Amino acid sequence: MNFLSAENLAKSFGERVLFDGISLGLNRGDKMAMVAANGAGKTSILRILAGKDSPDEGKVALRKGIRLGFLEQDPVMDTDVTVSEYVKSVGSDVLGVIREYKEALEGQMSNHSPETEKALVLASAKMDHLHAWDYERRMIQILDRFNITNLEQKINTLSGGQKKRLALSLLLLDSPDLLLLDEPTNHLDINMIEWLEKYLQQANITFLMVTHDRYFLDRVCNRILEISDAKLFLHLGNYSYFLEKKSQREAAETTEIEKAGKLMKSELEWMRRMPKARTTKSKSRIDAFYETKDKANSGKKTSELKLDIKMNRMGGKILELRKISKSYPGIKILENFSYSFLRGERIGIIGQNGVGKSSFLNLITGNDIPDSGSIDSGETIVFGFYKQDGIILDNDKRVIDVVKDIAEVIMLNEGKSLTASQFLQHFMFPPEMQYSYVSKLSGGERRRLYLLTVLIKNPNFLILDEPTNDLDIITLNKIEEFLSGFGGCLILATHDRYFLDKLVDHIFVFEGDGKISDFTGSYSEYRLWKEAQTEVDKPAAVIQKSTETTGVKANPPEKRKHSFKEKQEYEKLEKEIGSLEKEKSDLEKILNSGENDYSKLQEMATRIAEIISLLDEKELRWIELDEISG
Repeated sequence: MNFLSAENLAKSFGERVLFDGISLGLNRGDKMAMVAANGAGKTSILRILAGKDSPDEGKVALRKGIRLGFLEQDPVMDTDVTVSEYVKSVGSDVLGVIREYKEALEGQMSNHSPETEKALVLASAKMDHLHAWDYERRMIQILDRFNITNLEQKINTLSGGQKKRLALSLLLLDSPDLLLLDEPTNHLDINMIEWLEKYLQQANITFLMVTHDRYFLDRVCNRILEISDAKLFLHLGNYSYFLEKKSQREAAETTEIEKAGKLMKSELEWMRRMPKARTTKSKSRIDAFYETKDKANSGKKTSELKLDIKMNRMGGKILELRKISKSYPGIKILENFSYSFLRGERIGIIGQNGVGKSSFLNLITGNDIPDSGSIDSGETIVFGFYKQDGIILDNDKRVIDVVKDIAEVIMLNEGKSLTASQFLQHFMFPPEMQYSYVSKLSGGERRRLYLLTVLIKNPNFLILDEPTNDLDIITLNKIEEFLSGFGGCLILATHDRYFLDKLVDHIFVFEGDGKISDFTGSYSEYRLWKEAQTEVDKPAAVIQKSTETTGVKANPPEKRKHSFKEKQEYEKLEKEIGSLEKEKSDLEKILNSGENDYSKLQEMATRIAEIISLLDEKELRWIELDEISG
């Protein structure tokens, strides 16, 4: 069943064309993600589909009776009411139906008649339609899940992250038929993200979302909608499948362009001979020449984020924290914490929202002071601090002037240098964008510009607080390349599990109440170890780092042998994984064979998505069992 369709959508801002002639459809059960570079118009498309904005051209049709819910990237809730009052106002339709049902039930019990029975049947149908039977229980459960616990707090005192989590909670509570989600994982901690993953995997949920979280994309989606060069490409499958097909498509395009280039050279020689006889045949050849020329010149001119910035020299002393304690009213951040940072350390920071991760970073950088203890950094240390809440950029300034205010020339390694304009191009700000005003930039482009202003100062100790928010996947891949080769120290506080797995050596786990554990390994290794610990009923405290030990990292406990039951499960999983891999491969061959029966393609794509989900689940369990036995 088709829920929503859009035909020939176009949108421009001044001379900047975001998209033109885009058409798409969403059917029941579609779990679709939209992937594109920052500034390509992803948020604009979502707003148009949600009815919050109008296209310059084209139309959107929502099937009658379908309830649509929209999560904006930055929800606006500047109102002087409490969270409790706001929840009741947003859910007024549902609460009204609940009241109507209670009244109909009381009426039917006190005066049983055809009229009261009919009223009760109608009220029950409305309860079904709005999923209102357990509304109050779900409300408390979901608000608690997203750490919205103070219901008497005024809405206008909430942070941007709290507003986003409240908006997401109320959207899920409303249970619409179709969800439009703009960066739903922003401002969520990892536990919240993993819960949301499982929620969206339910078969009865249909959505279109924009997100940069690659694990999230891979585990939740069965359709990827790619916007590239103002064109739309639909890929049936999850994010890994999309990457594979995108690579194949671009390779084919490159081959076609190379062939066109060779043909153009031979045709150019003919054109230069200036044929005198302008017959119909020669005119046709001239027209074909210009078509070939356009094809040969259609290769993408993509900017690369290749950064080799000159890093300030690091001395022997890096950073020492000695018996640091810090508390705020109602929350303890650190208690008697000590740690000596070593040259080149790469530390990830995880923990629930509100446990003090950002506060810890502010202490390290001197933006806050501890209640007790001392923080001592080496004389050669230059911090580069990317803050979660960003900086205020002057909307009336041009992009290039933001950079020139910091440095006209940027020094690179080996004595090389770049002008401010060249440096911006490395950050995928082409010349035409450099003279645009900051006010014209998208949220992701602002973030990218802010990160540039951090790196331009040649830091040797980078501290990044939620750097992945609002950045597109292309930018994230390039930043990962730079950070992988960065020779200084790195502290990375992020909810992006892929980012953590790729870039850090060990993890500080903020457990709350001032406790910090230090785990050696990536996030996925930590997650598997933690699950194994829960399974064998061992306390998580065994990984806790002594707060009085400096620079000593705890390692996971010794491996144990499989039980008989686990050995059987392990062998069975190997066979099941092999069988599923073969079925997936066979289905992909059929999908790529030119089969044109759309309904069969849909069935196969749905089955591939199911297989991928099963493989994720079974491979995770296989890895757990493999880890146990070593």
